[in-house]
Amino acid sequence: MSPRRPLPLDFSLAPFTTHDARARGLTVKRLRGSDLVIPVRGVRLPRAEETSLMARCHALQLHMTHGEWAFSHVTAAALWGLPLPRRLESSKTLHLTVWGGKYPPRVWNVVGHRTVEAPPTRQPRALPLVAASDAWCQLSTVLSELELIQAGDRLLGRPAPLAAVDEIDEAIERYGKRRGCRGLRAAREHLDVGSESPKETELRLRVIEAGFPEPESNGVITLRSGRSTRGDLVFRHWKVLLEYDGDHHREDDGQWAKDVDRLNELAGNGWLVIRVNRHSDFEVIVRQLSDARELRGWTRP
Repeated sequence: MSPRRPLPLDFSLAPFTTHDARARGLTVKRLRGSDLVIPVRGVRLPRAEETSLMARCHALQLHMTHGEWAFSHVTAAALWGLPLPRRLESSKTLHLTVWGGKYPPRVWNVVGHRTVEAPPTRQPRALPLVAASDAWCQLSTVLSELELIQAGDRLLGRPAPLAAVDEIDEAIERYGKRRGCRGLRAAREHLDVGSESPKETELRLRVIEAGFPEPESNGVITLRSGRSTRGDLVFRHWKVLLEYDGDHHREDDGQWAKDVDRLNELAGNGWLVIRVNRHSDFEVIVRQLSDARELRGWTRP
């Protein structure tokens, strides 16, 4: 049995059309090789890349014959880096929206949507996406209010905002009275520009629901040494700090050492630090937070 002909380097790393492949001398038999998959008619994708959302989107892009379309809904949200629940992260379905009187393609594992007016679009990494704020609005039919707030906090929050507040409000206005609009507007009231992770968002909302004042998310704290640091949830008036420790704090020795030095310096500056992780009992957190505030002169109502 003769060895399989190697693919050109660019074909081994990204999707390509059968037309281009034939022009480069690849035979029909080679295009049926087990190292390739057929994500959509007329396109091949290296099997090693078939789990990559980016690669599957580029493969579908090669199939599209007109420019009045963009990836949208869950697909655009994932490509923008909005946090999604696992049930949606694992989905193999691609979503796209077309306009200008066009119809979406009938392709396996692709859900097409139509709209009259063209939505705002961007092209990060050469893929047409609806704007991040519009993709967030489209999530309102598949996310709970908490999940929608977590995704919305990423729009505004660290490490770099994906949308400004006025862009989000304009997107909500465009979304109008479609299904999910009430949950969308309710979530909008709780968005925070300082949030850095979905778990921080959830902790902030639960703390407020428990009757505490709203903390500063990732508030800047200036230390006596002259350097500054950030606290996850800062109650500045009482010098009390809630810190959420994700798994990376525990698994990365270098990060762990930095955390110890940082928290020791905060304690030396008079800050009471309550550390929280995914195994923490929220009732215990509430009690500890109440005790810390009482130590700082707060009187229970």
